[in-house]
Amino acid sequence: MKILLQNLTKTFPARGGRRAGKKAETVIAVNDFTFEIPDGMLIGLLGPSGCGKSTTLNLICGLQKPTSGKIFFGEDDVTDLPPEMRGVGLVFQNYALYPHLTVRQNILFPLENLKGKDRLSRAEMNAKATAIAKLVQLDGLMERKPAELSGGQQQRVAIARALVKMPRVLLLDEPLSNLDARLRLQTREEIKRIQKETGITTVFVTHDQEEAMSISDRIVVMKEGVVQQIGKPQEVYDDPVNLFVAKFLGTPPINVFRGEIRDGMLMLGGAAVLPVGEISDRPVTVGIRPEGFVLNGEGALACALDRVEVMGRDVSVVSAHPDSIAPVVRAIISAEDAAAVPVGEVRFSLKPGKVFLFDAESGERIPFGAR
Repeated sequence: MKILLQNLTKTFPARGGRRAGKKAETVIAVNDFTFEIPDGMLIGLLGPSGCGKSTTLNLICGLQKPTSGKIFFGEDDVTDLPPEMRGVGLVFQNYALYPHLTVRQNILFPLENLKGKDRLSRAEMNAKATAIAKLVQLDGLMERKPAELSGGQQQRVAIARALVKMPRVLLLDEPLSNLDARLRLQTREEIKRIQKETGITTVFVTHDQEEAMSISDRIVVMKEGVVQQIGKPQEVYDDPVNLFVAKFLGTPPINVFRGEIRDGMLMLGGAAVLPVGEISDRPVTVGIRPEGFVLNGEGALACALDRVEVMGRDVSVVSAHPDSIAPVVRAIISAEDAAAVPVGEVRFSLKPGKVFLFDAESGERIPFGAR
């Protein structure tokens, strides 16, 4: 099912209402959001807390009405349609299972509430519940109650309950936040597998960029209700449109420096570290991905070594630089190069494709070179 969000805006009255006879300013949670979600895709809505991603999800499912704009499922305008008429399945962060019901009864619950022509026989309901339980690998746990399940199993029950009616759209609101690291990894792989097998258009809300990048076909990065960038996860990582996107994506995060363009060279700490072509002389903000550093005793970028952290396959060289905005600079090199890290001062050359320039005032990207 294709979803079209057309100039979608949602405002809320500010807390406190009227004060001193003045009308309080409204809060814009979603601001003129236009986006088409192709049929059968898994889209990640990504951003920090308060950016409007959960509000967008609530608008899609009908729990909230937009202040302005339209929502289409296929060719159908569902903007004013109540949630139960939209054919959506919704999975919450806290599972919201019925504790007194078994897994089977939790999955059956949406089917038992169907009315009229949609009503099913008991045999049909049981067949659907069994099939969906097998899809989410719960078929051996049908008679257990939620308290007898792990967090990951409870989340799969919630997903099964949302899927059993075969909704037109599946909406997942921070579904992995309550799981530990290992379960989070396992469950996100399950979500991707289930989505591919069912082909249901899915919107996945998260503040965790690693989750979004690992399972999404496209990601939508949001900030303060405004869409910053939309694209394939790797493309957004490799080609961020502004400093916010560059900083939000990546683990470890991007290293940010105060820099300057002088005579076609990028200057950091008074040293010319990279040619950037025909860019006018000006102060810039510089982002360098951790994998963008090359250990080089003759390199132009000199940093004061703090420590070396061995992480199995990779090694993290932690250092300091006077123009770094963060207290430390983190460079990722291969384990084979760890023995070559000198004591005291460490020098790097830079990979141009992993260096980004941003306007020092606006944070907008300044393109340079071929990418």
